[in-house]
Amino acid sequence: MFSRAFRVRSNTAIKGSDRRKLRADVAAAFPNLSAEQLAEFISNKEELNVIKIYCHKGEAVTVYMNNKNPVLFEIEKALYPTVYTLWVYPDLLPAFWTWPPVLQKLAGGADLMLPGVVVPPSGFPQVERGTLCAVTLLGNRAPVAVGVATMSTAEMLAAGMKGKGFAVLHTYMDHLWEYGDKSNPPTLAPLVTDSAGKENAEDEEMEGKEPVISLSTDPLQQMNVGDLSLQERDSCAILMGKEELEENRAAETAEDASTEGLQEPEDSRTPQEQMDALFNQCFFHALKCKVKKSDLPLLTSTFLRSHMFSCCVKAFAVPEGFSSASAAHDSKSEDREQAYRAPEIIPLYGVSTKMIPLFQESGHKKGSSLSSSEVRNIIINYVKANELVDETNKNLVKVNAILCDCLLDKSEQDEISHLKWDDLLSRCLERLQPLHQVTFFGQEPVVRKGNIEPIDVTIAQRSSNKKVTIIKNLELYGLDPQCVANILQQKVQASATITPIPGTKDRVQVQIQGNQIHHLAKMLLEEYQLPRKYIRGLEKAPKLGRKK
Repeated sequence: MFSRAFRVRSNTAIKGSDRRKLRADVAAAFPNLSAEQLAEFISNKEELNVIKIYCHKGEAVTVYMNNKNPVLFEIEKALYPTVYTLWVYPDLLPAFWTWPPVLQKLAGGADLMLPGVVVPPSGFPQVERGTLCAVTLLGNRAPVAVGVATMSTAEMLAAGMKGKGFAVLHTYMDHLWEYGDKSNPPTLAPLVTDSAGKENAEDEEMEGKEPVISLSTDPLQQMNVGDLSLQERDSCAILMGKEELEENRAAETAEDASTEGLQEPEDSRTPQEQMDALFNQCFFHALKCKVKKSDLPLLTSTFLRSHMFSCCVKAFAVPEGFSSASAAHDSKSEDREQAYRAPEIIPLYGVSTKMIPLFQESGHKKGSSLSSSEVRNIIINYVKANELVDETNKNLVKVNAILCDCLLDKSEQDEISHLKWDDLLSRCLERLQPLHQVTFFGQEPVVRKGNIEPIDVTIAQRSSNKKVTIIKNLELYGLDPQCVANILQQKVQASATITPIPGTKDRVQVQIQGNQIHHLAKMLLEEYQLPRKYIRGLEKAPKLGRKK
């Protein structure tokens, strides 16, 4: 829920009566808290603030701040603790273990799949479907995520530990955590609850051969740098949803890591030096084997996603017979196709100069961006606050001086005294400045002026009565025109070129021989999951003849 940036709507100090009500709600939601812990948690002496926020998908969330850290968040009158709270009260919720590499997936917005859940020696906590649970990393009792169980404990075991186990709401390293002091989780030793666990711990201590698992406060240090190999490790992807290899692959990964750690001498370099060396190795491998000159300059986010994660190496060396050009072409096309996720596009409205008098009462200035639902609420509140609803007909709104100046044309000002609700709202939206917000996966939302241009597909006639398909505006949706051209060329076995769009700067179009709209539509709609409303020209596809 907080994997992307949210928008703060208001921030106010909590009142005394609201503080008492919150304490009662917390006591009802978390009966495990003792009276002393509750008094400490919701103290009368410490400053407590209430923040209203809107998440990237439009959810309205209330966040309670204590000592500049978010301690609770409320969604539809249900209270949830943050990781800051769970670090102080680690036993507040039933906890489930997972592997350290899974944390990065959870922080990116993924839910916790059952193959990624580690079965402790004492067994799982007994929970029902819908129970609020904490997620901890193997070797540390400090929770790193908060989620809701999608199955009961019995259903998890009956399903063979396959499927989605927990809908994750909040994690360590997400944007809600970043709103606090950004402290790292404490190191809390796991509770040993059965004799087998104690015996294993004693055996490890006596033999001195196997390292005791511990959690570093730095998430980048949770895996040994020496354990990373040139081939892309798929354990995290398996744990997060590719269930066909779940427990066996996870166990093999853990065994391989421990075996390699025993065989290799201890690295005397500091973690900072190790990570710097690893970064340099990944950088040189990307330049040597994957990145073309036309790709430079390269965004840091692209380098991290496409090259850093997939090309971690022990020692940089290009294998004999390795074809740099072909491997760069194939691997780059595959990486971009798999990594692409359709952007989230939200239409917004900006307050124009003419509309300032209507919106200034709600605290908005020129240029403020609002969603359609926010505009609707502001207009409704304005009408009610100024008692403009017609007494005889509730469907009509009386037009006062401000509404007249903002919403009526000069020719209408002497003729119209009332407006219907629908007409009032539609006129308001028409006179606001059109904006749109685009959010690409793993990036901050970007607000742009105007309505987003659709991907434009046209058919042009060339010499000898030959047709070509022209595709424009792919860049606006995070698609690489060169990558799209390469994929189309392979699928339809026709030549494709990239040419500049006349009259534009740094904008290109894809041109491919023949009418290829059928293949293009299948790729954009099915593979890239782009909504049809953002693609213009698909109706120009050739009509398929009937088979005889």
